[in-house]
Amino acid sequence: MNARTRVNAARFGIGPSFARCTGTQGKTLAFGTHPVSTQCTRFQITYQWIISTMFHAEIEKVSAGCRPQMQRTRGKAEVGFKTDDGSTRLASLFQSGSAKIRIPKIYEGAPQAVLINTSGGVTGGDQLAYSAHCSEGTHAIVTSQTAERAYRASFETGRIDTCLSAENNSTIEWLPQETILFDGSALKRTLTADLTGDARLVALETVVIGRRAMGERVNHLHYQDRWRIKRDGKLTFADDIRLSGNPAQILSGPAAGEGAHCFASFIDCRPDAPLFLEAARKALQPALGLQGVQGAASAWKDVLTTRLISIDSQQLKKALTIFLETFRNCAVPRVWTC
Repeated sequence: MNARTRVNAARFGIGPSFARCTGTQGKTLAFGTHPVSTQCTRFQITYQWIISTMFHAEIEKVSAGCRPQMQRTRGKAEVGFKTDDGSTRLASLFQSGSAKIRIPKIYEGAPQAVLINTSGGVTGGDQLAYSAHCSEGTHAIVTSQTAERAYRASFETGRIDTCLSAENNSTIEWLPQETILFDGSALKRTLTADLTGDARLVALETVVIGRRAMGERVNHLHYQDRWRIKRDGKLTFADDIRLSGNPAQILSGPAAGEGAHCFASFIDCRPDAPLFLEAARKALQPALGLQGVQGAASAWKDVLTTRLISIDSQQLKKALTIFLETFRNCAVPRVWTC
């Protein structure tokens, strides 16, 4: 074995038995401690050499601090509704990747679009994008098939971007089920809505930090939720929630949650929203009667908003169901109780 061969063999961790075979034929190759008799050619040696080089190059990258490229979820789903003979009908549907949409058969009330994330959750680097549009005179509900889950993230932050739009004299309701944040999760979520004329938007987002009934504790996470709602191109509502660190410590203060690990944000955006403030507060009363649930409602200009917090996710969902059905005068999406 010449000097160059010895250097390369040592560099890539290849034993002398392997290195001696370079340029030979009809010799016995020794892979580790297992000699294999074969017709050794330059092509075979070169192939094995390349594989070994690639493997050790990846090891060097990781040891040098470079992050490995892992498989990540990509999903995009879009749905649109139109009027047909006075009824709301499906106008368009697009889905790709892990984002799917199902339109269940509804006999009463507004049609529903059910979002499904077939990857089973969100982790660092995953990207999901949802979009829904209601044409003039339509009314539709967009919900989710189950709770979304944000799992531990290795490096990057997962993203869920939602874009809603509604034309004049239409109503779009965004009523997904809760999002569960697990220990070490990193999730950035955005909700943007563009309303035209007197269009109405009803939106809800619920967050559960760990499942207490399962004995789960969340020591660290990064969560960011950003809402931006415009009417006729002008900003009418902006809201940001950011949790980074230990959620128990962040939410321990009386102004931050007083120890609650579940919270929900509800908004009803329509031109005459303040006129319904008393109705919202009345609908809240039976919900606040549940153990561990607190909440309040306020309104200004064309925005009515309600916040609820709880130390129990099941109680919070019951409270939301009571409030939504009373205030909206119709049942929550059926998938909520399936």
